[in-house]
Amino acid sequence: MRILNIAGYKFISLNYLSDLQPALLEQCRKHALSGTILLSHEGININLAGLPDDIHVFITSLKQDKHFTDMRFHETWSDEIPFRKLKVKIKKEIITLRQSEVDAVSSRAADISPGKLRDWLNENRDITLLDTRNDYEIRFGSFKNAKQLQLHDFSELPASLDAIPKDKPVVMFCTGGIRCEKAAIYMLNQGYKDVYQLDGGILGYFQKIGGEHYEGECFVFDERVALDCNLLPAGVSQCKQCHGRIAQHQQSCSGCSNTI
Repeated sequence: MRILNIAGYKFISLNYLSDLQPALLEQCRKHALSGTILLSHEGININLAGLPDDIHVFITSLKQDKHFTDMRFHETWSDEIPFRKLKVKIKKEIITLRQSEVDAVSSRAADISPGKLRDWLNENRDITLLDTRNDYEIRFGSFKNAKQLQLHDFSELPASLDAIPKDKPVVMFCTGGIRCEKAAIYMLNQGYKDVYQLDGGILGYFQKIGGEHYEGECFVFDERVALDCNLLPAGVSQCKQCHGRIAQHQQSCSGCSNTI
């Protein structure tokens, strides 16, 4: 596997987007990188792929900017670049929640390490383990006994929390952590007292722990579709109709096969 894939984000106040966008676009093109960079006044969200040397040069260049010196990246491998295009876009939010009072730049909920979460699950601790991802992502896999909100889009989360009790700890997770950064702040604003976010998300848990307490794969937003607990492409595809998990040789799942 010769292609290095990186995913990382940082919530930080950025006020030079009109200069930053073309500079990042030039760097990516110079090193033949594909993927997506989202920029906003609240920060940056990066998902890129390319040859390892080119990726490392890009990261080195990025970290010369004082805003990004401490950025962390998930690194995974693939045989091919799993993105068809390169996009560097300016948006209102790097992850859309549409809750203006949620300020992920100046505040952050407590996190929980993958090791501690595994310990809590081994102890059968009385917590609400909350999956903040979309419903089609969860069809590929999730933590055992995790609470699901049946979201079609992350922005639906605020309207979906009524079933989550406020009288016991909530440990939330998503793919890499970015959604939980905002979801946790929103929940604290709504009166939840004991809220944790899984540090590094599912990908961070796979890297540190493996697949213990997890069933299935982790959906990713590129042409690999999903990664297994070893952070390798899982060899599955996505139904073109319902976006659920199917085998690579299929075009749709059995429930959708008659409607395509």
